[in-house]
Amino acid sequence: MTAKLQAATTVPVGVVAAMGGVVRRDLQASFRQPQDLLNPLLFFMMVVTLFPLGVSPEESFLRQSGSGILWVAALLSTLLSLDHLFRHDFDNGTLEQLVLQPQPLYLLVLAKTLAHWLVTGLPLVLLAPVLAVMLHLEGNSIAILCLTLLIGTPVLSFIGSVGAALTLGLRSGGVLLSLLIIPLYIPVLIFGTGTVAAAAGGASVGAYLALMGAFLVLSVTLAPFASAAALRISLSNS
Repeated sequence: MTAKLQAATTVPVGVVAAMGGVVRRDLQASFRQPQDLLNPLLFFMMVVTLFPLGVSPEESFLRQSGSGILWVAALLSTLLSLDHLFRHDFDNGTLEQLVLQPQPLYLLVLAKTLAHWLVTGLPLVLLAPVLAVMLHLEGNSIAILCLTLLIGTPVLSFIGSVGAALTLGLRSGGVLLSLLIIPLYIPVLIFGTGTVAAAAGGASVGAYLALMGAFLVLSVTLAPFASAAALRISLSNS
């Protein structure tokens, strides 16, 4: 009885340790290649800062469209970094070792996607308030914007991981990845900007946040399984 209890408690600990190891390894690899870490942030800042110069610097216009500008910039910045999610591991053979691990592949993919969000999505959330002030958004709108980005950017990473796994090993994978993923990003973009618009208009945002939370739960639950299956297909065809 004691041996069975120890075995039952050892397996989850091994899985958690493996997932933690994947997250640490990916974070260390990202900091060893600062260009992959800084490019999405620089792109995010350039899109937001150049938009008023190219369209209109009027305060009323920027206050009305600021949340949409920030959300579109965050979406494109996440899309820019997705090609590197599995690419480096695929090139150096680490991805094949992950597939052969005794731990479930979908949990290791979950850990890799979480690490991707920590180095791409989370910095965007932290940088958003500064850029929102530049776009003349008000305090309540800035808070709701950051909350929607905090919920929505992980959804972008998890949905994008499926496309990154499907296009792995293809020569024009970046273009195909954009064509596959952008239509799936549209609902998140609509509800993300709609939440901020509702808050600015004084309406209740509970329903919007509930739907975005549902997107997050569904993406965390389903996307790792789809990404793991797509990785097996890509590796078998390579």
